[in-house]
Amino acid sequence: MGIVVQKFGGSSVATTEKLEKVCNHIIDEKKKGNDVAVVVSAQGKTTDRLITEEKEITLSPNKREHDVLVSTGEQITISKLAMMLNEKGHKAISLTGWQIPIITNENFGNAKIKSIGAQTILDLFDQGYIVVIAGFQGINENGEITTLGRGGSDTTAVAIASSLNADKCDIYTDVDGVFTTDPRITDKAKKLDVISYDEMLELSTLGAKVLHNRCVELGKKYDIPIVVKDTALRESEGTIVKNTNSLEDMEISGVTKDDNISRVTVMGLENKIGKTYEVFDILAKNNINVDTIVQSFGESTNKNLSFTIKTVNLAKTLEVLEANLEYLNAKEIIHFDELSKVSIVGIGMTDRTGIASKMFESLYEQNINMHLISTSEIKVSVLVKQDEADRAVKAIHDKFFN
Repeated sequence: MGIVVQKFGGSSVATTEKLEKVCNHIIDEKKKGNDVAVVVSAQGKTTDRLITEEKEITLSPNKREHDVLVSTGEQITISKLAMMLNEKGHKAISLTGWQIPIITNENFGNAKIKSIGAQTILDLFDQGYIVVIAGFQGINENGEITTLGRGGSDTTAVAIASSLNADKCDIYTDVDGVFTTDPRITDKAKKLDVISYDEMLELSTLGAKVLHNRCVELGKKYDIPIVVKDTALRESEGTIVKNTNSLEDMEISGVTKDDNISRVTVMGLENKIGKTYEVFDILAKNNINVDTIVQSFGESTNKNLSFTIKTVNLAKTLEVLEANLEYLNAKEIIHFDELSKVSIVGIGMTDRTGIASKMFESLYEQNINMHLISTSEIKVSVLVKQDEADRAVKAIHDKFFN
């Protein structure tokens, strides 16, 4: 007998019919003799609906009350699923984040998990229960409900798995595993049987929507295998995310994109020690997150400093920099929006030459211009126009996986 954690997202539990399919997966695992903890999201678009209703009241909600509101969606799902399992003859009990408890910090809307009362779940296992847990939520040390932010249910599931020392954590979604790229972009996308934590973490950070990067980080930290499966398939091997070097024979493991990126450049910045710090200190104090950073030097004593941000933060970023233009003693701020970051990822590129050249060749053949390039040990990323991003992904994928 082992312990298995299963997670089902909002689309997987959206209707009563889909809840029936979820029950089948849970019962199949229980019949294997395993103890099963199930983490679920709110049904379908429930959270979106709650936020829309909130906006009818206020556009600046109190953060505490916002978390109280949006956490209710998962409570509906867990009660329905526990009822359905009981009707099918299997003992099941639902638990909210505070009942376990899942203790978090006090950062409403994007809380981090500090501890989990695993003994509560283990005691219920001893009594023969399937434990159905509300994802996305916890409680801080003052007894206030908190939510975990984007990908919160994935994070809950892997955190629960680590606290229980589970054998694995199955993440059920609407695709049968992790693919070499988005199957909606090209029908040549291939499903991977296994992928390393590091590769999955890069893909998640760079735009892949299969898993959230916070849950992959937890899986790597506690060495919990994460299995991505298709809810619609009764039997599915999916993709295992774990410590592995088995993909070193592949040049890359995947191609991904992240849309709605803007590039901002501070032009004519003095080439003096501390000037780069001043720019990013101003941005940090205004809670503006930046990504890729490139610093270039001209023939004079000036330099240009470029970085990327999500386009949703562009207006605020430009406002802050323009207000500090005189303080920075820079010439001007320019920007380009409607960009996408297209990336290749793979531990196989570590000791290989020509990977970047191959990627750039595929873009050249499609007459796609690159607006910025950044690299790390296992990734190469380029900025392209957003309306060319899908074509870029397809061209790169075809070059590496034909």
